Amino acid sequence: MRLLLNDRFCDRAKPAQGAAQTDYWDSKVPGLGLRVGRGKTWTLLYLQAGTRKRLTFGPYPAISLAEARRRALEAKASIAEGIAPAIASGGDTLRAVAEEYQRRDGAKLRTAADRRGVLERHVYPALGDRPIGEIKRSEIVRLLEQIEDASGPRMAGITLAIIRKIMNWHAMRSDEFRSPIVRGMGPGASRPRDRILSDDEIRRIWSAPDSVFSRLMRFILLTATRRNEAALAQWSEIKGTDWIIPAARYKTAVDHLVPLTPLALSVLPPPTGDFIFTVSGVKPISSMSSSKAAFDQACGVKGWTIHDLRRTARSLLSRAGISADIAERCLGHTLGGVRGTYDRYEYREEKARAFAMLAALVERIVEPTPNVVPLRGG
Repeated sequence: MRLLLNDRFCDRAKPAQGAAQTDYWDSKVPGLGLRVGRGKTWTLLYLQAGTRKRLTFGPYPAISLAEARRRALEAKASIAEGIAPAIASGGDTLRAVAEEYQRRDGAKLRTAADRRGVLERHVYPALGDRPIGEIKRSEIVRLLEQIEDASGPRMAGITLAIIRKIMNWHAMRSDEFRSPIVRGMGPGASRPRDRILSDDEIRRIWSAPDSVFSRLMRFILLTATRRNEAALAQWSEIKGTDWIIPAARYKTAVDHLVPLTPLALSVLPPPTGDFIFTVSGVKPISSMSSSKAAFDQACGVKGWTIHDLRRTARSLLSRAGISADIAERCLGHTLGGVRGTYDRYEYREEKARAFAMLAALVERIVEPTPNVVPLRGG
């Protein structure tokens, strides 16, 4: 959207309805834009050798509209004289540094794909377009708090570790950059969670008002899957009563078979598009943080994360008498040793029985039968 930007508009600007972020372009300085998403960032579009590129040079309101226009004009003059854009923009963005780290060092790591997923889901939307040298410690702390609220303290700890690694790597290669991360940031964020929902909490979650989100919560409990594995599910992945999560979006990078019980099939919403859990009919369900906050208010359960449903399902499998080997296969965990290397049998029937016993236990929890024996008349 192009318009003559002013301070009042910049203060009040929000993303367009239904959009995660929106660019508002200044008609006074062509190419200058205010990108509005979780935060507000000044960017400059320019052409180099016929290719359109983007510079990012700071947040609003830390950089005012007048200052942004001045920097944009200086950057355009520098680019016209052939000066490197990174110098004109005030430094590399966090995304650019992270991608260079991934290319040079990160790609050697076994967890490279997992790290990339964390960056794309949690870090890039908030800080990816910011020059790395301008990111403040307080901004990282706020980001970690948001991640902890939405995905739990363990994910916040993982995210902090990844950001720290990237910033330390960049600091070793730069004479000016100093990492804003210090010892003690995110206390307790890396502690493993052990939260398991009680029977009463399961009943409350199960009986929450019907919505796409509430159906997703029930489905995760009944399939013991991770949040995004279920949230991104498509109807084409279900063959009869078997749901096959493709390797491309499964953590262990292999296809994962989940036999669906009648109860799991019954919680699926009516088809309205390619994605199973969708509000728009076009894209999968999003805005997990706000949806969960409203859901917590409706069901009255506090202090839990969506991943706690998977942990609860694993506990219920043991409670239902399922052996540890089969329960771990239901969760898609890779078994170690010779069995994990050579035993490629799908265990489809065993998993089907396990999920059936899980569903039966969930049904008994959400609809308990009174322990009353009627007396016969004399």
